Amino acid sequence: MRQLLPETELAPAAALALLCGSAAAVVVWKWLSKRHIQKKMEEARRTRDEGVKKMAKAVQQFREQVPSDKTDAILSLPLLELAGRLQEGSLSPRTVLYTYIQKALEVTQQTNCVQYFIPECEEQLQEIQQQREKGLLYGIPVSIKDHIGHEGHLSTCGLVKFLGTPEQEDSVLVKVLKRQGAIPFAKTNVPQSLFNYDCSNLIFGQTLNPLNHQKTPGGSSGGEGALIAGGGSLLGIGSDVGGSIRLPCSFCGLCGLKPTAKRLSLSGISGPVNGIVSVPCALGPIARDVDSLALCMKALLCEEMFRLDPTVPRIPFSEEVYSSSAPLRIGYYDTDGYFPLPPCMQRAVHETKEALQAAGHKLVLFSPLHIHHVMTELFLKTFFADGGHAWLDVFTGNIVDPSLKPQVNFCRIPRLGKKMLALILKPLFPRMADYLNALCGMRSVKEMWDHQHQIEVYRSEFITQWKELQLDVMLCPVLGPAFTIGFPGKLLSAISSTMLYNVLDFPAGVVPVSTVTKADEEELKLYRGCCNDLWDRMLKQAVEGAVGLPVAVQCVALPWQEELCLRFMKEVETLSRAKRAA
Repeated sequence: MRQLLPETELAPAAALALLCGSAAAVVVWKWLSKRHIQKKMEEARRTRDEGVKKMAKAVQQFREQVPSDKTDAILSLPLLELAGRLQEGSLSPRTVLYTYIQKALEVTQQTNCVQYFIPECEEQLQEIQQQREKGLLYGIPVSIKDHIGHEGHLSTCGLVKFLGTPEQEDSVLVKVLKRQGAIPFAKTNVPQSLFNYDCSNLIFGQTLNPLNHQKTPGGSSGGEGALIAGGGSLLGIGSDVGGSIRLPCSFCGLCGLKPTAKRLSLSGISGPVNGIVSVPCALGPIARDVDSLALCMKALLCEEMFRLDPTVPRIPFSEEVYSSSAPLRIGYYDTDGYFPLPPCMQRAVHETKEALQAAGHKLVLFSPLHIHHVMTELFLKTFFADGGHAWLDVFTGNIVDPSLKPQVNFCRIPRLGKKMLALILKPLFPRMADYLNALCGMRSVKEMWDHQHQIEVYRSEFITQWKELQLDVMLCPVLGPAFTIGFPGKLLSAISSTMLYNVLDFPAGVVPVSTVTKADEEELKLYRGCCNDLWDRMLKQAVEGAVGLPVAVQCVALPWQEELCLRFMKEVETLSRAKRAA
């Protein structure tokens, strides 16, 4: 007979077997989970590639019927002139649409800026030709950022968790665009979770700057920036919660407007973490010139939008304000004192200031207050109020894009570890110490209420300072020139120039005014930044090798004064173009 083990020996053996079995089950479960995620990503890429092939075939069929001798002429037309030709009938919407799809196919092949083409654009083409009245954007092809809802299409935010759940209806903004005769034809790429000003995710990959493939187009509206700068779209809709419209415009040499948050409807817009209201998201246009932005805003600020979304203030576009030529009283500064920008960006402010003075405007020096406090205590604490847990939860299967890993790794440090590290770093690296403290978040509801109150108090103080100087608008720097790919994730705090106007909820726009010169590159060698610390040295590395790339400035107005902001942007654009043409 077989000898049985005593019970005292059997129990530990059974426990060990159970433990080994459980460990093996966990390993298998993790492998299956990761394989499932990989399959979802592969399916998304396959769907995108099939869509590209279908669009390429549709363009080929169109070109067999209509010769392409007018292509370059159509692509070179400014939006206002193209809109006029479409309205009068000298150009057909079909010809314009397929011309831009053809160019977008070429640009995305080079830069990987389009996530999906929208095949329903052909249906929209038929619908607008049956409308009794032609809208302001009749026949204009429009690209939209990934997370702006379009029926039947994904709003991924660059995240696996949103794959497989297409939108059930159009967002309000897309409905209004269509009502005005526009034809949404492409959804553009974004960084994973949107919380980065690079443009890369593990589903669709890295988007490149069309002006220099070693550089990022910026983010999070980076796909829009690349597509428009490459000539594959002439009008796009992006979003901005820390500079996500303005940074791609700065990096790609485009014009863009971040309006007051509720000036345009946010209904139907997806986000990785919802419910953050202290520093609100805003939707806005991106284009090649300021007149295009103004036409887009005029088209969107219509009865249809006010009807579809009653939470949007009923403020139609004021052509009178936009067209005014009265002299302006303009505040200006070239640094916020927290993250000094490269010499070329400060040069742009000074040259623009001198041009504005010569044109008869009054320039007044302005000193923005407490930017260090605003960046860490007001901006970062808003998004990491829970210590970053909600943000970390969006990374399904812990799959994180390499461009985001520096931010994610900081966030994953336990609260006590962040506090201790901040204490050690404070004497040598005060900005990083305060950054780590901000990532710890808040501990109570009362602390959150106090934090929201601090933002309100700061807005009030800023407006008081503005009014005491009797300013109409503000001229200030914007982060740039374009960063080398991979650096934005290491330098989140470098966005202080743009994030300020998200905290304040002021309309702010970007206008390209110059390009990086060899003299700028030489002067960059002497750049020391704020403290000549790791971040300053990293910023210097990020912007090296940018000769010939765009240099921009930022234009700002008080809340709900988008038309005045655009009018100021137009003045800056006109003066800078005149200087370059001279």
